[in-house]
Amino acid sequence: MRWLMLYARSRQVPASVAAVVLTASAAWALTGGGGAEPADPRVPALVLAAGVAAAAAGLGGQDTALDRTAAIRWAPRRAAHVLAIGAFVGAVLLAMHALGAELAPAAFVVRDSAGLAGLAALGAAAFGAAYAWILPVGWLAFTLLAPPPSGVPGQVSGWLLVPPGTAAATWTALALTVTGTLLYAAAGPNGPGTGR
Repeated sequence: MRWLMLYARSRQVPASVAAVVLTASAAWALTGGGGAEPADPRVPALVLAAGVAAAAAGLGGQDTALDRTAAIRWAPRRAAHVLAIGAFVGAVLLAMHALGAELAPAAFVVRDSAGLAGLAALGAAAFGAAYAWILPVGWLAFTLLAPPPSGVPGQVSGWLLVPPGTAAATWTALALTVTGTLLYAAAGPNGPGTGR
């Protein structure tokens, strides 16, 4: 277990956990502790995007070149890290339901946290861990500010806010999760000294 503790510290996991919990707590307080009815979908989408953005900083270590040359298998660890980000951010929001605040249905939280984690992994692979937050936050901003197109294109582009059970939104989130996780697991974070 020593390697897991060292990995968590090198990936800033304690700070990320604190940021995710504080973000969810602030949303819970600002919505008045929630209620029996699910809130506006923009609030949980914002909380999930902020949590994933905070946790995405740990998708790279202090020395990217060292990560690429270490004599351990990085791909499974990278994939597990991405999936753990999505699971933890979603679990924090779902735990608020136990406190009596249902900000969103469970299917909404699972879909959005998984898709956003995939976007963060894509961001880490494309721009580096320091800028992994760009894609999740950018897609959320686009969804909140751009007028949604109608039909399936609207469900794909606005998957973050579409009600759960919408096939196009679910498939979009799944595609982002799988693509981001596989690309990040195989290539790792982009960064100085990587030759990419």
